[in-house]
Amino acid sequence: MPLRQYQELIGWQKSRALVAEIYRHTQSFPSNEIYGLTSQLRRAAVSIPSNIAEGQGRLTRGEFKQFLGHARGSAFEVETQLLIAEDLGYLDRQSTERLLRQVQEVGRILSGLLASLNRVRTSP
Repeated sequence: MPLRQYQELIGWQKSRALVAEIYRHTQSFPSNEIYGLTSQLRRAAVSIPSNIAEGQGRLTRGEFKQFLGHARGSAFEVETQLLIAEDLGYLDRQSTERLLRQVQEVGRILSGLLASLNRVRTSP
């Protein structure tokens, strides 16, 4: 059965769940970070499912791959920002590790999807 909607993509589903977790954890960040790390981390996390959705809505496989690449880049951004949040004492080690596992899973899914799109051949 061919994919019809971005909501069917596991990467989109899991990245959406990651966004909710990021929002929950950043609620406890210091209020002076609302326009700093809190905002940056939330925007990077939201960018992942947003780029997946936008890419799937594009007309060509090439455009979809480009947006998946953006989503994957945002996943790396989230990883880095989570480590910074831990360095600053905003997240404990256990929370950081749990969130990192989630974002790394999303990254692996995106890499797999990109690889599968690279393997798909167009008909002559």
